[in-house]
Amino acid sequence: MASVKWTAADLPDQSGRTAIVTGASSGIGLAAARELARAGARVVLAVRDPEKGQRVAADIPGDTEVRPLDLASLASVRAFAAGWTGALDILVNNAGIMAVPESRTVDGFELQIGTNHLGPFLLTGLLLPAITDRVVTVSSQLHRRGRIDLEDLNWERRGYNATGAYNASKLANVLFTVELQRRLTEAGSRVRAVTAHPGIARTSLGPAEPGIAGQRIAGPTQLSARQP
Repeated sequence: MASVKWTAADLPDQSGRTAIVTGASSGIGLAAARELARAGARVVLAVRDPEKGQRVAADIPGDTEVRPLDLASLASVRAFAAGWTGALDILVNNAGIMAVPESRTVDGFELQIGTNHLGPFLLTGLLLPAITDRVVTVSSQLHRRGRIDLEDLNWERRGYNATGAYNASKLANVLFTVELQRRLTEAGSRVRAVTAHPGIARTSLGPAEPGIAGQRIAGPTQLSARQP
């Protein structure tokens, strides 16, 4: 099968459409936000650090807005969703952390499952009534190595393994997407749920800056927000 040489230039016109990109102040979240705005979309940068988000947004040509969102805080997620009005065409669940030292979210969850899965899970559920086109969740091929222990999500009985916790959170992303699409199809919805392993790129994701969004380079198929 021949490879498809897709680039951001192939992104179809997004005029009149609205997208939320979490973790849009760096890495592939920033790249996705920039390209969606370039294509004409109104892009909301949902970021943990609004001041950094504003600096980044100032360099993005097009219609952008910055709103605070900390996926490691369920109260922050609920506040973000409560402040949303109107239709939402695209939700890009991009923000994430990778292989960080053992820690907890403000709600007491292991930091990686809380930030990478539970926060986006809640955000998607709360925004779903407004979504008209698709939910894109950035995952990783490392989900293949993931194992989710439902009896020990917080790694309290097991010795903490940062890589194992990350892999489990990415497996949770994939399982969530598959089940969400199943339910959307069953309900007769035209909304699509997709997930992407975005390849390898140098971003700020990793132990050096816990909580900073980013994770590799975006897969082209999933970021084609509207089929030509």
